[in-house]
Amino acid sequence: MIGTRRREMGLGGYPCVTLAMAREAARESRELIRRGIDPIEAAKEARAALKVTPVGYTFRAAAEAYIAAHEASWKNPKHRDQWTATLKNYAYPVMGKLDVDAIELPHVMRVLEPIWIKKTETAKRLRGRIEMVLDWAGARGFRSGPNPARWRGHLDKLLAKPSKVHRITHHRALSIDEMAHFMTQLRAAEGTGARALEFAILTAARSGEVRGATWKEIDLDARVWTISAARMKAAREHRAPLSKAAIAVLKAMPAGRPDAYVFKAAHGGRISDMTISAVLRRLQIDAVPRGFRSTFRDWAAERTTYPNEVAEMALAHAV
Repeated sequence: MIGTRRREMGLGGYPCVTLAMAREAARESRELIRRGIDPIEAAKEARAALKVTPVGYTFRAAAEAYIAAHEASWKNPKHRDQWTATLKNYAYPVMGKLDVDAIELPHVMRVLEPIWIKKTETAKRLRGRIEMVLDWAGARGFRSGPNPARWRGHLDKLLAKPSKVHRITHHRALSIDEMAHFMTQLRAAEGTGARALEFAILTAARSGEVRGATWKEIDLDARVWTISAARMKAAREHRAPLSKAAIAVLKAMPAGRPDAYVFKAAHGGRISDMTISAVLRRLQIDAVPRGFRSTFRDWAAERTTYPNEVAEMALAHAV
């Protein structure tokens, strides 16, 4: 009897269910009824829950699902390729086929330890990606328990601090005192690449921002170059003031339609990063285009009295 309703239920068939097992099942059912639970409905709910319980959801499947869910928010198209490459090369061989709920600390250590010293930056990013995938799996109900890839209070006790084992190599740059002579050389050099590099130095801009500059971004009267948020690394609009020298570079370039590139390649599209780098090689300068942003920062700190915040804003850094 369930309340005032009479119900009938089977306890299983012989010989799979013995008499002793049937008695125990009957006792358990009566105990459920005593607690106000319908044993038949409870059994139905248990079977329904079993049908939706994820079984065999592998780490690789979780990683691919995470990437699919988040790639729309990644500004750089290369980000997906970097995620996929690091997981494919290092994580999948160890735990790609494992059920995501079965992944524990030993699996994570088997992935990270071999490359933690030799490829510290890659290993650091890989750890973060594994942690995010496992967090996603936990939020979706595919795994339970603490995340074995978490850093603070966990892996930081087992692995050396990245900054202690990996010395960051900064972009090669010229010193402040070398800049005057170099700019004389650069202005004497011919070609679109030389003009683009000169403009990048005069505006402290990144190579990609200069190569993608269009005439509609330039306001010669206001002497301002406005770069949209979509083209900026920080995803915020950046306004770069144009000095007389920067204006001179722009006026030396052939004018075009508003949507045309300022520094146009021979085929009409944007010039490549290698075009700008080649200028430095031809002039036999041991530096890279991005290094001039570092030189600008040194100059602002050592030769001017502008506040640090202003220098950081000129570089389009977050302040």
